[in-house]
This record gives sequence, C-alpha cells and structure tokens, in this order.
Amino acid sequence: MNVKKMLSTSALVCFFGATSSLAFAVDKIDADDFVDEASAKGIAEVESAKLALEKSTSTDVKSFAQKMITDHTSANMQLAGIASRKKLEVSDEAELATKAKKFVLEQRDGESFDEAYANNQVKAHEETIELFKELAAAHDEE
Repeated sequence: MNVKKMLSTSALVCFFGATSSLAFAVDKIDADDFVDEASAKGIAEVESAKLALEKSTSTDVKSFAQKMITDHTSANMQLAGIASRKKLEVSDEAELATKAKKFVLEQRDGESFDEAYANNQVKAHEETIELFKELAAAHDEE
C-alpha cells in the first residue's frame, strides 16, 4: 500500500470514527483518565508530525504532517481549556508506548520512514477513536 493511500485511509478512519454513533461504547472512562490520555495522544501527534516534516521525502506526507500539527495543536488547546474549567490536569508529555514508537521512527529515513509514519498514524487514530467512544458513554457533552 503506498503512503498516500495509507494517509488517506488514516484520515477516513478518523473522520468516520468520530462521526459515527458513539453511544455504543461499552467501557466507561472517567474525565481525569480521558483528559490525561487524550492530551498525551495529542502531544504525540504533534511530535511525530514535526518529525515527519523533518525526515519525510514525500510532499504528501509533509502536507499531512502539517495538517496534523495544525489540527492537533488546536484540539490540544481546546482540551486544555475544557480541562481547566473542570479543574482537570492535561498531560505534558506523550505516553511511554508512543515515545517508543517515535524512537523507532527516528531510526528510519526516506520511504521506510514514510511507510512507518503512515502505519503509526492509522493505528494512533484507531486508538483515539476508541478512547472517544469510551468517553461518549460518560454523557459529558463538553
């Protein structure tokens, strides 16, 4: 699968997952855990996208990475505002597993980097969709 197709797939997975009915979530997550995990994931998105801007040889990957930086920086700021109003703390760093994935990405170059970055994006967005599904069960609209 080429990198452009993988990035498109990642974007579609994120879009359809976010717009699908979230009421079917079975597991519940509390607000503290959600804010911590979602903010860590947001930080990871920005960090890995910055790495993609630096290391990628593909204009498609660089364009996607810039979109991730823009979108996740905005989302991170919105989450921080909501967390502040609810007296919850946001994470100030990516989770350990994400740091390990970033380390692996740092060791790659060229097409190998692009493919690994695209694969990581698909997986990260699938995991984030699941996190939001869990939160939907909590019925806190904000």
